[in-house]
Amino acid sequence: MLVHSRSGRWTAWAVFAVLFVPLFALPLLVIVAASFATHWSGAFPSGPTTEHYAAAVRGESLQALTTSLVTALTASLVALTVGTWAALAGAALGRRGKRVLDALFMLPVAVPSVVVGLAVLVAFSQPPVLLNGTRWIVILAHTVLVTAFAHQSVSAAIQRLDPMYEQAAASLGARPSYVLLRVRLPLLLPSLNAAAGLCFALSMGELSATMMLYPPDWLPLPVLIFTATDRGSLFTGSALAVVLMATTLLALLAVSRIRTRASFR
Repeated sequence: MLVHSRSGRWTAWAVFAVLFVPLFALPLLVIVAASFATHWSGAFPSGPTTEHYAAAVRGESLQALTTSLVTALTASLVALTVGTWAALAGAALGRRGKRVLDALFMLPVAVPSVVVGLAVLVAFSQPPVLLNGTRWIVILAHTVLVTAFAHQSVSAAIQRLDPMYEQAAASLGARPSYVLLRVRLPLLLPSLNAAAGLCFALSMGELSATMMLYPPDWLPLPVLIFTATDRGSLFTGSALAVVLMATTLLALLAVSRIRTRASFR
């Protein structure tokens, strides 16, 4: 903390606790508490049980979690590839071309995700590219929604790169492809890992566009959570939400370890 006095540090921590606990921690703790309950009486849940978690890791719930993982992983890899390529291209286009490219990639984020879902549904429900009713339309919608974050993250990292490394490699006779693969991309690796983690987390929690597009055989976990709570099964939905949060957190921790190692290369 950039606070040098002891009283100032205590004040900063107190303000942080006052803002963090009711706004972020408390709602999540309520979900965790509800996931172990059978009913709610008064201010606290009662009837502790683990049956909700037993149901959350088998059958339809496990299949939905697998579907979310496959969708998020595929969408993140495609978004990272496209976003990185666009960021590298934008850096070579100049200021005006970069602004146009940034606006194009940010457009899906500037509108509600349900609008993106509707656009994908209309665009790919007719030949020659018919994806409606398949898993690929869900993966495509997730890719469209998260690519902007990958592009912006990598684009910002490119602007911070010291051009002396590339110039030194070029002055020693390295080809542009060699400079890209052996100099530029390794320097961008921490930002690429961060962008991949962000895309993965956003895809794992995406609901609005998914609700419009998912086929019966490709049911992601957020849709199952919404369905459970909509039917009144709040405690089952809470357990599914905890499983979703835990899985996403574990994946982000793994990406964080990779990013930490990459930053020391």
